[in-house]
Amino acid sequence: MKLAHIADPHLGIRQYHRQTPAGINQREADIAHAFRTAIDGVIAARPDAVVVAGDLFHSVRPTNAAIVFAFRQFQRLREALPDAPFVLIAGNHDTPRSVETGTILRLFEELNVDVAADEARRFVYPSLDLSVLAVPHQALMTGERPALRPAGPERNRVLVLHGEVEGVFPQDRSAAEYGGAIVGLRELAPDAWSYVALGHYHVQHQVAPRAWYCGALEYVGPNLWGELSDEADHGIRGKGWLLVDLEDGSVTRMPVPPARPIIDLEPIAAEGRNAAAVNGLIAERLRSIPGGIADRIVRLRVYDIPRHVARELDHSAVRGFKSEALHLHLDLRRPEVNRAGGVGSPGRRQTLPELVGSYLARRPLPAELSREEFVRLGQELMDSVERDQAGT
Repeated sequence: MKLAHIADPHLGIRQYHRQTPAGINQREADIAHAFRTAIDGVIAARPDAVVVAGDLFHSVRPTNAAIVFAFRQFQRLREALPDAPFVLIAGNHDTPRSVETGTILRLFEELNVDVAADEARRFVYPSLDLSVLAVPHQALMTGERPALRPAGPERNRVLVLHGEVEGVFPQDRSAAEYGGAIVGLRELAPDAWSYVALGHYHVQHQVAPRAWYCGALEYVGPNLWGELSDEADHGIRGKGWLLVDLEDGSVTRMPVPPARPIIDLEPIAAEGRNAAAVNGLIAERLRSIPGGIADRIVRLRVYDIPRHVARELDHSAVRGFKSEALHLHLDLRRPEVNRAGGVGSPGRRQTLPELVGSYLARRPLPAELSREEFVRLGQELMDSVERDQAGT
């Protein structure tokens, strides 16, 4: 028996300022394309069942365009696989702060999609000898959590859950999504299930022999560069969904090609160099990209660049590169400042952007606000201040 495992589409997310000719945010269109590609792949694979493990939308109140798009894609899937069970759970981005607010996910019940929006629900499909325990984000945030154990005599028993398995996320949390409920591996009891389909972590990752995060379908996290690094650490390249054989537990990775390259260039060491030399290195790095910088997402870090050198850079040339790329993040980093700690030992003083980013990442927010969008906007404001001070 085959199961399609999708998670974290984040439909409706908007990043950067470029728009398509139709007036849609370009990254929103990229993410929609990735979801359409995934649905095409599921239809072609013709699994016996489909689960979407949360964060279908990027916000509690998605736009009408995002809702209509999701409905049409699910309708295509339902028409192609009319008899396949289809389970959808709410993630932290799909969950309103107040249960009285309601959720748009109920709309998809009109397509015979089984939805778990706030409470854990157990769905049984006798023709497949299958049961699915669907545990949305909200069910893990209450005082009395549901027991994450199979019930019933079904041979195929699947757990679908949106949360953070303790100890799985990278220690520096560089690619981590905030706002997830913490679940211990023992509480998850992966050995008791035919398969555990997880959502919330955007990098494909095996938690246990039959428990997987399938990752997001595109790069939608607050730190794309940390996500790339995390993928490299796990030996993963790119995004996609998973096709699972419940009989033997084997998992096949089904890739979804990115809409555009996301490139983290080799950083520049600016110590001891004047502005002209740094200008030349910046241009050299950007022009070394195969195929050019056009319509790509690029970061270039410049380390140990004093404020007066940053001010003298050729910001007109930088603006030219930025207008060509979809997004260019020229990350100018001042020399580290060492100071004595409370007991006289040297320590590193955090920069103002680091302090602001750390504060925004921890600040309590209403559930309907996107944590990564909040942090991203704060970082963009700090970047703009840095550019203004540098004479951009």
